[in-house]
Amino acid sequence: MRLIAPLVLALLAGCAPLAAVTPEPAMAATPIAATPVYSPRGMVAAANPLAVAAGLRVLRDGGSAVDAAVAVQSVLGLVEPQSSGLGGGSFMVFYDAKTGKVTAYDGREKAPRAATPQLFMGPDGKPLDFVTALLSGRSTGVPGAVAMLAQAQKEHGKAAWGTLFKDAEALADGGFTVSPRLAGMINSPRIPENVAPDVITYFTKPNGQRYQAGDTLKNPAYAVTLRSLAAKGPSALYDGPLAQAIVDRLHQGELSSSMTLADLKAYRPRSADALCRPWKVYTVCVPNPSSSGASLLQALMMLEHTDIATRGPTDPTAWTQMAEAERVMYADRDRYIGDPSFVKVPVEGLLDPAYVAERAKLIGTSAGPAPTFGLPRGAPVVGADSTREPAGTTHMVIVDPQGNVVSMTTTVESVFGSGRMVGGFFLNNQLTDFNFDPKDRDGAPGANAVAGGKRPRSSMVPVIVLDKDDKFLAALGSPGGSAILSYNLKAMVGVFDWGLSMQQAINLPNIVARGDSFSADVEKFGPEMTAALQARGVAIRTGQNETSGLHGVIVRPGGVLEGGADPRREGVAKGL
Repeated sequence: MRLIAPLVLALLAGCAPLAAVTPEPAMAATPIAATPVYSPRGMVAAANPLAVAAGLRVLRDGGSAVDAAVAVQSVLGLVEPQSSGLGGGSFMVFYDAKTGKVTAYDGREKAPRAATPQLFMGPDGKPLDFVTALLSGRSTGVPGAVAMLAQAQKEHGKAAWGTLFKDAEALADGGFTVSPRLAGMINSPRIPENVAPDVITYFTKPNGQRYQAGDTLKNPAYAVTLRSLAAKGPSALYDGPLAQAIVDRLHQGELSSSMTLADLKAYRPRSADALCRPWKVYTVCVPNPSSSGASLLQALMMLEHTDIATRGPTDPTAWTQMAEAERVMYADRDRYIGDPSFVKVPVEGLLDPAYVAERAKLIGTSAGPAPTFGLPRGAPVVGADSTREPAGTTHMVIVDPQGNVVSMTTTVESVFGSGRMVGGFFLNNQLTDFNFDPKDRDGAPGANAVAGGKRPRSSMVPVIVLDKDDKFLAALGSPGGSAILSYNLKAMVGVFDWGLSMQQAINLPNIVARGDSFSADVEKFGPEMTAALQARGVAIRTGQNETSGLHGVIVRPGGVLEGGADPRREGVAKGL
């Protein structure tokens, strides 16, 4: 056995013992700093320290986890506008400590009623160039995050709605310090939105230079919007002058939107029992479609048919098994997941134990040919998928002193959304999450084709895990576009199969396998592990996906909360 490098020694120190490992070379990655955070009472883990501070303030004032989520989102929309905001959408899973019920809230954006399957098809009958579509008014769906948060807060909030925006309002009026990550986005030549007029105007200083890390950025227009939301509730966004401004901005330029005031006023979030399935001795709960939560459940269930749990993070065969499970998961996800109001999504078939066992046979100790989609019970005839899912998402986990829990993934889709701004916030480009070409080459309709009033498929999968007594045990989630599923899977395996702390599991290198592509944190795996994976047919490459931004919380013995935040971004986990 080779010597285990420092990261894996750190990963294994202080953890529950791993099960016996088969004789594989022990290999490790470059160390990543970050240590677990502990709290006996409550915790907030989110993508920016200012947002975390706002959430903790709400909890200290007696607010609930959902109250804190409203405050966190309002701050993130200001200090991390590349990832989420009032103009975007969200999925939330919520654990109610009193009832033990897990509810899934769907704040996914919707296409305008007048949208047609040809929304992103050009006059030549071919799909539009992605950047052209992205920067157009057509890319924006009716935003859902605010309406979703308002519904959840009405049902589970303790604080007055109008008190939840004061942290963000103060930062917008007084200014906040531009973080290194935001500065990198503002100044990146690779981000298409940086040529958009609204982006240029907002991020250019009076001296004509772009904002840099350490500069103070004020957004008085956002403060005005927040004051309106605080006073009027969600109707401030969906009806009235701000709604009119959204419609007007989307109707400007070529390829304008068909969105109307009626589309905004008619938007309603969804809520239902979360999609929950047994896994090991636990229950894992995720959002319903059009979220891809069913696909994450499928991957976890398939890995139960392997010996990955008897291996560990130094074992290249374990990483190969994870990659192979991902490839099968994505093959099915890309074929079948869509908005169930418009297409038949065979959730029960995908999660049927017999189907899962059959699909798990494709997971070996070396990589074979790219798997094709399976035929689960109830599968409709649908075409292949060609959806692109760029960067622009964030995740938060909040646990309040009463034990209520929010796990919420929220987004504007691409970096700075569509690049169009109204009321101090960016509008999403979520409709580019649809298939541009509505039909497959053989003429079969795509499950994720555009339709009026339809929600595009989402990779966002906030997770809540219950213990054997159906009590809250853990919550996690990540941004990352289509790679979200892989990032969440890695963290779940790290915590529950390999006995790592939440932080240690988050720190593990990422691997994203889809079709014939294997993308990974190559530098963190290191040359020996990279070579061992290559020998098993897993030829990993770097830089193929948006980085992870995992946040998670788990309950340890004695009820102590243990939190973790992804060191690849700027998030933190802090306790009360």
